[in-house]
Amino acid sequence: MEVEWLLVIHGLVTLLVLISFLCGQWPIFEGTFIQKINFFLTFGACDYFRRFVGAVFGQKGSDVLFCVEYYCCDRPNPILQVIYLGIIGASYYFIVQSCFKYIPGYYLGEVHRYMSLLAVGGGILLFLLTSFSDPGTVNAGNVSHYLSAYPYDNIIFSEKECPTCKIPKLSRSKHCRICDRCVARFDHHCGWMNNCIGEKNTRYFMAFLLWHFLLCLYGTVAIALVLAGRLKELRVIDILTVYYGFEKSFSSLAPHVVVWLLDSYNTQILIMVFLAIVSMLLAGFLAYHTKLCVTNTTTNETFKWQEYLSWKKKVNEAKASAAALKASLGELNQEKKLPVSKWKAFFQRSHLEEVEVVKNNIYDKGMLQNVVEIVVPLSTRRSFLQGKPKSG
Repeated sequence: MEVEWLLVIHGLVTLLVLISFLCGQWPIFEGTFIQKINFFLTFGACDYFRRFVGAVFGQKGSDVLFCVEYYCCDRPNPILQVIYLGIIGASYYFIVQSCFKYIPGYYLGEVHRYMSLLAVGGGILLFLLTSFSDPGTVNAGNVSHYLSAYPYDNIIFSEKECPTCKIPKLSRSKHCRICDRCVARFDHHCGWMNNCIGEKNTRYFMAFLLWHFLLCLYGTVAIALVLAGRLKELRVIDILTVYYGFEKSFSSLAPHVVVWLLDSYNTQILIMVFLAIVSMLLAGFLAYHTKLCVTNTTTNETFKWQEYLSWKKKVNEAKASAAALKASLGELNQEKKLPVSKWKAFFQRSHLEEVEVVKNNIYDKGMLQNVVEIVVPLSTRRSFLQGKPKSG
């Protein structure tokens, strides 16, 4: 039983750490222990480690740590790419070692031995395609064409020059400090890909997310069917009901079946739980980026809109407050003032409640056209190069 409890605790701790790390900054977790764990994982642990190295090894140790941090976080490097290949390779190896001896089985045919290999190979192919494809690099040769393709909205994007590349800074673009280049329709820099996600490779990135979500879901279901097949083949239910006299009901049999599975197939269950957790995280990430694609917005633009709308709301609230104060002073100067009903005054809306800021995304052309723009980027179309260049 100790092994079973260790597996359960391991799964719960893994789930807690993943949720805290990826979702700890969501508003729903504000003020909770999940937010505190997120702060520790993203800032606190690193800060404490820096202090420890500085106290033990002095300034030289701090300098070495700074160099390592600079290489890992501020320069292109393949560390996370190697980790990805290690995770997917190790996961597939353990699945082969622990599950393939039961395939073909009661519910799964032999074809799944080859389908799983093709599925993993497809995932790695999409990973390589996203990692090594051009995200939409902007340079002096194509900037004039991009200027025509992406007009300025003069809200979150206005005409200016990139101080690093010394070329016009495109609307929807950003200069990536890690890759040291301007990227058209910049979404984010993905450490797992060691590449930016931009206009040209967003389609590969979305395909990568979808494929890996389905891959993890397929692995979870396949292992569950392997375990269900073992229950059938070994007639565990019959043994529990006939020989041990347990009642043939879910509430009576479930605890004993779970204990038997944890005792006999703990490796398979551990892999299945891991794949299930990863598939849920990928589902959330895929849903978020799907929403961005159908509204023709990027992660970078989302942050820009949040800053703009917050600033605009404060400005409008200040104007509404000034208008309300002016109106109140005008009423005080009136010689005769009609009495106001207490109920009317109670239900009267405040001027601040009437403040509303609307997001006006000029790049949103409708769901269908937005999706087409992702699948067939503007710079890959014949009209992009044939169109009349626009001077910056």
